[in-house]
Amino acid sequence: KVCVAQIDILETMTPLQFNAFRSYLSSSSGFQSAQFRMVEALLGRRDSKMASHLPPDVAEQIKALTKQNSIWDSTLEFLTKRGHQVPSEILNRDKSTAYLANEKVQDVLLKVHQSDPQTAMVCERLVDIDEGMQEWRYRHVKMVERTIGKKMGTGGSSGVDYLSSTLFKPVFADLWEIRSRF
Repeated sequence: KVCVAQIDILETMTPLQFNAFRSYLSSSSGFQSAQFRMVEALLGRRDSKMASHLPPDVAEQIKALTKQNSIWDSTLEFLTKRGHQVPSEILNRDKSTAYLANEKVQDVLLKVHQSDPQTAMVCERLVDIDEGMQEWRYRHVKMVERTIGKKMGTGGSSGVDYLSSTLFKPVFADLWEIRSRF
């Protein structure tokens, strides 16, 4: 939420003001942010290309993170420790591959919300994190569009087109899917 609020400050610049120093950014961009890619990996993003543009040592760090439990994987293990029956095929899946929303997991999450308020609150904090990531992405797209329009991004990406392609992709899809089942 703090990062999202900082966009308000950046949006005080006009496109001309931004252009006055854009060349000094060289190839710097959020696209090349190792820290952001690490956060994505920790949350559960699994994409073999997500670090390909980064220096090899950093790309290896991110690749290593994608082989470990994500926050979502750890949450599913936590649910099991709390006595909820998460399917073993989900718990034992290859952690380096993208997790896809699963109806059986959604059934478990519904039961959690109906019978285990403390654990449900943990799940709701994950929704807060996910919503914050989605809000950041949206605000970032609009700031870039407002500042540089459809120009190429500072890091060489397609700019707004690339950023727009990242919108509305929740990290914790199962937690969003169950909303219509309450």
